[in-house]
Amino acid sequence: MEYNITLGDFDFTTAQNIISGNQKLTLSPEAEKAIIDCRRYLDKKTSENHSAIYGINTGFGSLYKTSIDTADLETLQSNLVKSHACGTGDEVPREVVKLMLLLKIQGLSYGKSGAHIDTIKRLIYFYNNDILPVIYTQGSLGASGDLAPLAHLSLPLLGLGEVYYEGKKVSTEKVYKNHNLHPLKLKSKEGLALLNGTQFMSAYLLHILHTVEKLKPYIEKTAALSLDAFDGRIEPFSDLPHLVRKQPGQLVTAQKMRALLKGSEIIKRPKQHVQDPYSFRCIPQVHGASYDAIDYAHTVLKNEMSSVTDNPTVFPEEDEIISAGNFHGQPLALTLDFLSMALAELGSISERRIYKLVSGQRDLPEFLVNNPGLNSGFMIPQYTAASIVSQNKQMCMPSCVDSIDSSNGQEDHVSMGANSAVKAWKITENLRRIYSIELLNAAQALEFRRPLKTSEKLEHLLKDFRSHVPFVKNDTELYKLMHKSENYILSKTT
Repeated sequence: MEYNITLGDFDFTTAQNIISGNQKLTLSPEAEKAIIDCRRYLDKKTSENHSAIYGINTGFGSLYKTSIDTADLETLQSNLVKSHACGTGDEVPREVVKLMLLLKIQGLSYGKSGAHIDTIKRLIYFYNNDILPVIYTQGSLGASGDLAPLAHLSLPLLGLGEVYYEGKKVSTEKVYKNHNLHPLKLKSKEGLALLNGTQFMSAYLLHILHTVEKLKPYIEKTAALSLDAFDGRIEPFSDLPHLVRKQPGQLVTAQKMRALLKGSEIIKRPKQHVQDPYSFRCIPQVHGASYDAIDYAHTVLKNEMSSVTDNPTVFPEEDEIISAGNFHGQPLALTLDFLSMALAELGSISERRIYKLVSGQRDLPEFLVNNPGLNSGFMIPQYTAASIVSQNKQMCMPSCVDSIDSSNGQEDHVSMGANSAVKAWKITENLRRIYSIELLNAAQALEFRRPLKTSEKLEHLLKDFRSHVPFVKNDTELYKLMHKSENYILSKTT
């Protein structure tokens, strides 16, 4: 299947369909025309007008006062890519790199960047043939665009750098020989078009939301299973209290919990206790608030994916070339930091439920095992969850409030959104691990309620889970079961 890149909006669902369907990219006729027309306008404008235009016939950053001779304009752009490829640290996951390519292609295709059609088609060739540049997580300040990561994304256009191809990291030169390709010579402004932009931050945000949307059903199922295993009450999930609060995520979460627990023999039996702890009773309020934050992140991402975020921006119809600041990552940095806190809170309340399940309350054995004392049972998985939750809390210090001066003071307020993005992804991975521990505990606890049954939906989950992870009768190497539980959720959410 193919996805035809157009000048219209580009949204989360479209991106999901491209990814899940492994679709190839092509340019629509309207996109090709917009790209070619913009490039022609830019060439004509620069040949007729010899006044300074930032980044086209001047230096970059604080070097904007330096004029560049016409004969050196192409060299200027290739020098920009080479000099800015200064990434370090861990490699960016390849699935994120592919999203960076997708978003960079889409952004350049609106015909407001001055990129040459050949350059965009080469990026499309990389995408369609899974030629994925090696990019590093550290190096971007999240303003002037994601300069270092996007420079590494662009190096292969010049025949430089390294790429992953057919599962192996190789030199771009080797792939070019195999594919009979030749390095491109960037035209004026093209280096800036490639490097200025928010595609590193946007790709991470897209990847995180893609992962979280698949994880959410297992977050809800696990919470419902824990509630039933703890012999919790259903009344807090009635519509009535949530209708008078008017927070949308709260009501939806309550309704989903009721649906998951419908028909449970445990939930409907009489209770001795009149209230449950907050970690159970306030699932709608806490989970719902996080889901509302996730919805907000979707809105910001949708806007960004349909945006032109390089600089200067070229407007052929208006006869304008405007140097502004669309590369600034503040909308994404704020959102990623907000999202990090929302995801961390989902993990935090999960760990509290784990703690309650192993505490020996409500006729459950201490640490969810027969013969506690002789057996330590599920004592230490809670420690592990607590340590992960603590790490998430430490990573929730917002990066966006930590601007730092750069480029001799010309770039004096930056978003630090790239750091926000990398941290948010680590929190997302941690969230999956926390819920895999809760699922392991909840499934264990539910067995001590037998012969009573939970709901049909949750019994189905338990049966499927037990085909991968056994009930623990006596102490065993729990890390193996923890890994199996994580792999179980991973297999259902990728």
